Amino acid sequence: MSSSPSDDWVPASCTLPTVDQPLRRKEFDEFFAEDVLGVRQTSPLEVRLDLRAEPAVAARAVDLATRETVCCSFFRFDLTMTDGKVAMVVSTRSPHEAELAALATRAE
Repeated sequence: MSSSPSDDWVPASCTLPTVDQPLRRKEFDEFFAEDVLGVRQTSPLEVRLDLRAEPAVAARAVDLATRETVCCSFFRFDLTMTDGKVAMVVSTRSPHEAELAALATRAE
């Protein structure tokens, strides 16, 4: 799949069928726009997304993360809920720093 600057976080190694990729990008874009309050890249291998503290948001995050790890197993998603705050940490391993950085940029 060729990528443009707006979708370069979708690597060639992604196993999601090409026809389904625009829908998944749209789901992530809606999640980023509606549910993500802040984005912080804590290291080249980790990004923290601060989420709205609502049960439906946590459920949406878990659903997206679960489906995304099926096709892009190099991403790891950890959801934390502490002191009334919800965050999702997305991490990866080398050589996928560029995809993670692009995801963080898109989330911002």
